[in-house]
Amino acid sequence: MTNNSFSTFRSILILVLLVIFCPLAIDIYLPAFVEIATSLSVSNSDVQLTISLFMVSVGIAQLILGPLSDKYGRKPIALFGIITYTITSFFAYLATNFDMLIFARILQGIGASATFVSCFAIVRDSFNANKSAQMITYLNGIVCFIPALAPILGSWLTIQFGWRMNFLFLTGFGLISLVIFLSTFKETKPQDSYYQGNILDLRRFMPMLGHSGFMFNACICLLAMSAILAFVTSAPAWLMKEQGLTMESFTHWFSINALISICASFIAPIFIKRSTKKALSIGLMLLVLGGGLLIALSSIKQAWAFMLPIFMTSVGLALTLGSAAGKALEPFSKQAGTASALIGLMQMSGAGLFVTITQTFNLNAPMYVAFHMILLLPMLILLLTDNEQTLHYEMS
Repeated sequence: MTNNSFSTFRSILILVLLVIFCPLAIDIYLPAFVEIATSLSVSNSDVQLTISLFMVSVGIAQLILGPLSDKYGRKPIALFGIITYTITSFFAYLATNFDMLIFARILQGIGASATFVSCFAIVRDSFNANKSAQMITYLNGIVCFIPALAPILGSWLTIQFGWRMNFLFLTGFGLISLVIFLSTFKETKPQDSYYQGNILDLRRFMPMLGHSGFMFNACICLLAMSAILAFVTSAPAWLMKEQGLTMESFTHWFSINALISICASFIAPIFIKRSTKKALSIGLMLLVLGGGLLIALSSIKQAWAFMLPIFMTSVGLALTLGSAAGKALEPFSKQAGTASALIGLMQMSGAGLFVTITQTFNLNAPMYVAFHMILLLPMLILLLTDNEQTLHYEMS
């Protein structure tokens, strides 16, 4: 560890706490999509906006929150995020129309953004470059527990109490997290960490934008997250309305996929430790192959034909996101918050906007998800053909 301001145990506890705010706000209410659409008299595609716009908000907010964490520290930014998240979750619980729900989700995204950027800045504060890549992958594995468990909880809450109870649960989670954070966390920002200039001056991102290795890896994160978001937003309506699955069956399929992701994310660091480039190459190959398999099976109107390729791509995502994010952040240890913010902008807002646009293509779910996965093919080709200096990889 490069910073001993707090113990390894406490650091991991806080990282786990901060990293699950965002996925929990996405996955817990997925089984309630159809009920929300009926309750608020909107279409299923409208309900999908509650996720894509949440993601856009998460990414854009990091443009400011990332540099603020470099300037003022991780603790005040994370604290702001937890409080904002808690308040807006309760506002979503009280929403009486779709506009109120959308507004609450956008603000909730700001809170989740603060916890997200703080988490990954703390990773760079507390661990060296190689350990950071492994830690990010472990965190992704922990995040994968959320799609496994949250829909089960969300399904039960929705059946027993209605869809609003999902947001009341998020409110309670925020309050408990606030108490734990205040009693556990100690600042990790290095003494030589700095931020110079105006917070709103976008020129602060020029070192990252001009770094080919950073941009290459950040673009991979964007496209990979787009594939995830395309799946998450289209799966509920496709499986429950088009395929006739019950809420319990939908949760079952989602949980199996999440368990596969968990296993993959805890195995992935072994491959990353041996060779980041090889791990990323394998991950991208699995994503592209998964997209091709979705197309091949698209004529079969069965849940397994949709989920089997997703299982394959979940393994690919575990290898891809940890490798790409870790390598992108590596050159910017003294500006970890700013670098994390730019990755977050591309990965969250970029993916959210892209998926919002591609929803207008009116593709069915298998073709829609496959489209986003196939877009990673050029990145795979570049990775396999360009020299290591261009992509800033070690040929270990």
